[in-house]
Amino acid sequence: MADREPGDDDLARLRERVDALESRPAPVRHRTRSVCAVVLIVLGCLLAPLALVATWTADLADDTDRYVATVAPLAHDPAVQDAAADRITGALMQYLDLAALLKDAAPADRPRLEKALGALGSSLEDALSGFVEDKAREVVASETFARFWTDANRRLHTTVDKALTGSGGGAVRIEGDAVTVDLAPVIEEVKTRLVDAGLKPAAKIPDVHTDFTVLRTEKVADLRSCFRLLQLAGVWLPVIAAVLLAAGVLLAVRRRRALVAAALGFAVTALLLGVGLTVFRAFYLDALPASVSQSAAGAVYDTLTRFLRTAVRAVIALGVVIALATWLSGPGRRAHAVRQIWHAGIGAARAQTNRLGLRTGPVGPFIRRHRVWLGWLLVAGAVVAFVLWPHPTGWVVVGLALALLFALAVVDFLGEERAD
Repeated sequence: MADREPGDDDLARLRERVDALESRPAPVRHRTRSVCAVVLIVLGCLLAPLALVATWTADLADDTDRYVATVAPLAHDPAVQDAAADRITGALMQYLDLAALLKDAAPADRPRLEKALGALGSSLEDALSGFVEDKAREVVASETFARFWTDANRRLHTTVDKALTGSGGGAVRIEGDAVTVDLAPVIEEVKTRLVDAGLKPAAKIPDVHTDFTVLRTEKVADLRSCFRLLQLAGVWLPVIAAVLLAAGVLLAVRRRRALVAAALGFAVTALLLGVGLTVFRAFYLDALPASVSQSAAGAVYDTLTRFLRTAVRAVIALGVVIALATWLSGPGRRAHAVRQIWHAGIGAARAQTNRLGLRTGPVGPFIRRHRVWLGWLLVAGAVVAFVLWPHPTGWVVVGLALALLFALAVVDFLGEERAD
């Protein structure tokens, strides 16, 4: 028998292995498993918008500072100030009878009163109304109105739950079909300024209570019920949505693709929520009665929902970042090419530092030995930072992603094999 070549045994073993692989039955497609994974991911994505709304609602109900930060800008909004000034002027003019004012005024005060009313070219009643409105606008544009607005929402209505559940009373309350604010303290300030400006009879005006509508709905009872439900769900809905998404990804046959799909689906449903907020705004304003200022109501709606919109943008950014990171770390040809460019750039920078005589000392070998663990530790740190961030925004998500990318680049740079 002829002697066998040294490589014949290796070639024979390779052929046996190939034959064994070819004779192995084709893998059975786990259709049931895949369908269950898809259902879980879809359910998790569909719960995402509701989880955002529930979290936002619970946040407003449980965090007084967050609620005050939400409504505080309304005191400086021109549309809200105009609407409040109109309400104050109308309430005061009901108690200001021009003939009685001029009759009751002392002779010494009459010249000053007529001067304060301005040039009476057309109607004395219009001049008086304009005078009162000017003083009302001065007050609502001052810090007095801003302090009143903040105090009314912090002391008398420490949480939005008191308004939406009707409990607690105070300056903010639900009456009929509207959430209202009593402007009595602001009216008192306007009366004081009228008296200081020469309108002494304004001091005889009794206490005036008038309500400024913050939110109006024809189904306050339904609103209260939904609010309580969302407040309770604010803690658990995000957890349930996250568990469903994680379970769907873990159950999927191709987990990487499932994670990309889940992240993008999460982002798309959040985007749909943002679109829904814009569409609902138009329907909400159209349903308001003619007596309500459209511009003021729009400002109130935009202010109350601005943090929810911020959360929507954060979720969209988070979904895109997770999907992009998952794809880039995968075995795809394009993803592999991107990683090659990344490592080539870092290798070129490391070679340049070697030529300059810079050395990492014992740090480089240590990082090379533990590069994988360090990478996962950095990823875990970014996740913990996002979870512990009080109210992350889209820019926070992007900033954390860029910081993580920079940290991974530093690890790769320091752990690069040194060219001798």
